[in-house]
Amino acid sequence: MDEILLEVDALSRSFGGLKAVNDVSFAVPHGSIKSVIGPNGAGKTTLFNLISGMLPCHSGTVRKNGRTITGLQPHKIARLGICRTFQTTKLFARMSVLENVMVGRHTVTRAGFLSGLLNLPWTWKEEREIGQRAMQLLETLGLADSASESAANLPFGKQRLLEIARALATEPSLLLLDEPAAGLNIYETREMADLVLKIREWGITVLLVEHDMSLVMDISDEIVVLNYGRKVAEGEPQQIQRDPEVIRIYLGGDHA
Repeated sequence: MDEILLEVDALSRSFGGLKAVNDVSFAVPHGSIKSVIGPNGAGKTTLFNLISGMLPCHSGTVRKNGRTITGLQPHKIARLGICRTFQTTKLFARMSVLENVMVGRHTVTRAGFLSGLLNLPWTWKEEREIGQRAMQLLETLGLADSASESAANLPFGKQRLLEIARALATEPSLLLLDEPAAGLNIYETREMADLVLKIREWGITVLLVEHDMSLVMDISDEIVVLNYGRKVAEGEPQQIQRDPEVIRIYLGGDHA
């Protein structure tokens, strides 16, 4: 059996009388691409918020490598190797492209406020290393030519790539991608699919929320299907495509 990186066990979260995530359980093996799909309002982004610590869960447990991370603050979860992107890009618009990626290195650097204030020599070295690593990521993702530009001036597709570059700068072992292909054209979506596969080749496990079914079916090892906050199916892409319940609630009627 593949070693499990992330375990979600009976996770639940309500907003008033609405159960946005209702007793959801699944596991993500090391080195896999696992996708979470479902109609609008199925609870996908809320699930990501619970895993990443952006929201507290009302019941259930999240474990990474067997360690319970439920209830930890987002920055502590990030330091444990779980980083995420957002459905709506959240960049530092007035900072440069390079600076946005450098910010992502804060989880793996030693310098704090006091050492930076004192301008200690070892902090200069670390700052140079941060810049070098950030530039390497920009080169890898094809953004190096835009390094000095303001993040706000990038086209939307490149802003998506920049947010992923910033997440990768944290050196995650698990990357949560929340609808990375949203708003992209067909060509950009293909490039995004290739990038997700490359990220997996780099040894990073991916948990993906996405509406583009062709992308999901092409790159996923396993898929979890949510509907009204509940898990209704889980399996390999071929199984999900044939699942009668998935066809009924998600793909529409009797359409396969």
